[in-house]
Amino acid sequence: MANQFKIKNQKGIALVVVLLVLALLTAMVTEFAYRVYTGTNDLYNWRDSQRLSLLAKSGINLAVRYIKDMNDKFSNTVDMSFKEPSESFNGEIRIKIEDETGKFNLNSLVYPDGRTLNITAYKSFQRLLELLSLDKTIADRIVDWIDADTTPNITGSENMTKNSILSSVDELLLINGINRSDYDKLSPYVTVYGARDNLIINVNTAGDVVLMSLFDKSKGIFPVTKDKANFLILRRKNKPLSSGEFNSEAGTSFSANQITDTASMFSIHAIATNGNIKRIIDMVMNKDKGRIEYWREY
Repeated sequence: MANQFKIKNQKGIALVVVLLVLALLTAMVTEFAYRVYTGTNDLYNWRDSQRLSLLAKSGINLAVRYIKDMNDKFSNTVDMSFKEPSESFNGEIRIKIEDETGKFNLNSLVYPDGRTLNITAYKSFQRLLELLSLDKTIADRIVDWIDADTTPNITGSENMTKNSILSSVDELLLINGINRSDYDKLSPYVTVYGARDNLIINVNTAGDVVLMSLFDKSKGIFPVTKDKANFLILRRKNKPLSSGEFNSEAGTSFSANQITDTASMFSIHAIATNGNIKRIIDMVMNKDKGRIEYWREY
């Protein structure tokens, strides 16, 4: 009886061992299969990411060629898209080209010496803030962020400041007193590229809000009205305006220190996608100097 119990007990233990081994082998096979699956997916994703990177760079090259072929006739934001289908790859690219000179250059608020306020740019920027229903003290906060002194224009505006020019528009989010809502409203109309010694706006690419912010009361030049801005935008669609024609049509007398009729600083946004995978390249090109001012790929 004792021997029979012992034999049954041994068989039970053996069965348990076999089941444990099977469970372990199943887990190992499952883990191996999962690693092969994820490894293969990672490999395919890496391969597609490299293809998309090349596609995005091709889009940048296409945009640069487009800009060079325009011969200063750029008069509006350009959106382009095309596909690169193949048996195993269905890439698509979208390209957006903007003239940065058609926006307000925030760094022009303070002259290059880092200490002198550009009154004309400051007043125009306050007008821009007013048109966007934003607090006009944002202008003082940005001035204190840029200028070299430590004297605050408003309480707290010199706390943790950079005391140097803005490197990107996103830097606005670091400035005390400017929140995300302010940034979202303001960012489409401003830039950090262009001349710092003057506020120069391209009258052929600036939107109505930027055109309406232009004025210099010290010279008897008042803001462009909304109706006049919309008329000028319609007028330039048929043919780009010269600076002289803009002044004639708008009834203003802006100098070459405030307006221009040609584009020279371009931002290019290229996004290449294939399913859920994407590669993005942001670039800013100085056409006149033939150099890249900014490049980011992600």
